[in-house]
Amino acid sequence: MITKRIVLHFPHRLADQPIVYKLVKDYDLEFNILKAYIAPEKGGLLVLELSGEDKNYEQGIQYLKRIGVKVQALSQDIIRNDRRCSHCSVCVPICPAGAFLVEPLTREVHFDDSKCIACGVCVKACPLRAMEVRF
Repeated sequence: MITKRIVLHFPHRLADQPIVYKLVKDYDLEFNILKAYIAPEKGGLLVLELSGEDKNYEQGIQYLKRIGVKVQALSQDIIRNDRRCSHCSVCVPICPAGAFLVEPLTREVHFDDSKCIACGVCVKACPLRAMEVRF
């Protein structure tokens, strides 16, 4: 069994197609929508947590690529600028996914991108703009 958080960028011609339904029906995959932006004239973006058997997962990803959907790991879109971060901890209590942790001895803030759901709350809250979400 595999579970990954991915970002799907799809062209406007696919905005009204049942893409996620096909992943469930044809490839027996489970999904959790973490974020979605869809505009029929412009295309869309879908952040998913996708789970299933390894073979089915790979076949589902190949299907997406074959129809013209750009697929990438969620962590490629979440950027933390360590030089800007002052470790003020503002992001820690507001993160709904618990992606930020404070090291007890050093008080440094660590970011775990595997927990991030790309909600953007930390981007808005960070006084130094150390966090960036690129879609």
